[in-house]
Amino acid sequence: MTENELISRVLKKERAAQVQLYKEYQTTWYMICLRYHKSKQDAQDVLQNALIKIFTKLEQFDGQKGNFKSWSSKVVVNENLMFLRKKVSSFKVDAIDDVLFVPDQSESALDILSAEELTRMIQKLPAGYRAVFNLYIIEGFSHQEIADMLNINIGTSKSQLSKARKLLQKQLETLLQE
Repeated sequence: MTENELISRVLKKERAAQVQLYKEYQTTWYMICLRYHKSKQDAQDVLQNALIKIFTKLEQFDGQKGNFKSWSSKVVVNENLMFLRKKVSSFKVDAIDDVLFVPDQSESALDILSAEELTRMIQKLPAGYRAVFNLYIIEGFSHQEIADMLNINIGTSKSQLSKARKLLQKQLETLLQE
């Protein structure tokens, strides 16, 4: 069965099709949520809200304009941002002192990291850093788009990305020294 056929069946409220669509994308959607939250409970809460939106707004999906995975992932990202806006009144920039630069290593840090380890490292970032890092590096948004989404200025977006990278570099340095 094609994705479009599956979506058509979901729109007809066929329970088996809903379950099949959920099972197809549950890991992708949950991993997006985990990148934005330290707490698994928060990630699960946001995923639940995102699922409600995906299934209630599914008629708005246009297969001619894009693929379902991209559309549904954007819904999940937006739900994560809405949750962060509610939970954190503003994304503040923390001062970070003594952040070290990671020198070139013979073995790339990414070569020794699993996706799970990288996700845990991202989860350790402060909420504002984590949101900007995910939106810029992983989701591919520009600093202008991020500034608009988070209601911050472009300079703050750039600064938080830079500080997020430095914190991740420090974590990688520690990991490589172990």
